[in-house]
Amino acid sequence: MLLPVFIAVFLGKAASQAVPAQALVVDPKSFLALDTVLPPSESNFTNLFIPPGTTEEEAVAKPFHIYDNAFYKIIGSNPTLSIIARSEVDPIFHEAVVWYPAKDEVFFVQNAGARAAGTGLEKSNIIQKISLAQAEEVVASGNSSAEVDVTLVKANPPVINSNGNAGATNYRRQIVFTGEGQGNDTAPALYLMNPEEPYNTTVLVNNFYGRQFNSLNDVAVNPRNGELYFTDSLYGYLQDFRPPPGLPTQVYRLNTNTGSLTAVADGFDKPNGITFSPNGTYAYVTDTGAQSAFYGYNLSAPSSIYRYSVEDDGTFSNRKLFAFISPGIPDGVHCDTEGNVYSGVGDGVQVWNPAGTLIGKIFLGTFAANFRFVGKGRMIIAAQTELYYATLAAQGSDPQDQF
Repeated sequence: MLLPVFIAVFLGKAASQAVPAQALVVDPKSFLALDTVLPPSESNFTNLFIPPGTTEEEAVAKPFHIYDNAFYKIIGSNPTLSIIARSEVDPIFHEAVVWYPAKDEVFFVQNAGARAAGTGLEKSNIIQKISLAQAEEVVASGNSSAEVDVTLVKANPPVINSNGNAGATNYRRQIVFTGEGQGNDTAPALYLMNPEEPYNTTVLVNNFYGRQFNSLNDVAVNPRNGELYFTDSLYGYLQDFRPPPGLPTQVYRLNTNTGSLTAVADGFDKPNGITFSPNGTYAYVTDTGAQSAFYGYNLSAPSSIYRYSVEDDGTFSNRKLFAFISPGIPDGVHCDTEGNVYSGVGDGVQVWNPAGTLIGKIFLGTFAANFRFVGKGRMIIAAQTELYYATLAAQGSDPQDQF
């Protein structure tokens, strides 16, 4: 049942504020004890969770789901969500969503290794970009079928099977991509790309003391020390375009000034997204072990976000489980300026407070691989075959998100 628009008794507190038009209030107590709980063969992390008394259509129509009053501050009084580009089957809106403030452009990459894309071993995926100014014009037009122009970016030399989510302008005013590699002979690497033509690229690192990485996945810059931290996972192997793994799945740290490369965290199944708290004292790493790509699911494997303390010397300590995800897996991960944690998951973008309590969702009804704050109050969400533009009150904590 939808709660009244103006006043709701929520989590034992009086919420005496207006519920935005595109928001839905969800009381967590309403589903603590369900009349029927389906067995794992019927209800698992591949299924959407629809709050009791709400249809899937209602959940999609009001995509800002409020699980805690703290989410009101994040979404503001009039949050909006719009589709600005579509693809029939090719998952061209997948990873590496980065904002280039100088031209107000957003870059992103196609799914590397997806059967629907034909990428992986025989063909590398592609990098693309859009204009945010045009995206805002599309949204303002009110034409639900209007779409933003999606432009191909030809990196030179190419970024092979690009991935990751490092930010434009916060690393020497360029974009850092992870490359997953291709076959035995093209090693996974970190690439630095100029966000303006001719999009020239430089390989920052492509080996660990002579050994190939497995399949580099995501990268972030720590605001305390300016160093690059990146994850190495197994998805190239699990999508049949990389050989069996030759290293543990780990998180690495690169100081590009000194050339120092070290492993800072292990013990993962499939480390994926990585980000830092606003002051850089915490690192958040997602583990998508439950999803084995072409090889199916392991429902007892991690679908989790882990938090680490970042010591003064840049090392990680104090690993703790921050959040377990349902539905789906936590892919890309980011923080806002208040330290709240956001991740792209099986039903859209979910949001937790710094204590790990789920406070709200941007509910798409489908998997959001990645997303990005693109300046104060704006967000781009990549959902494989759809690209979304959201407005809300929050602001990303990465330096390039704050222009």
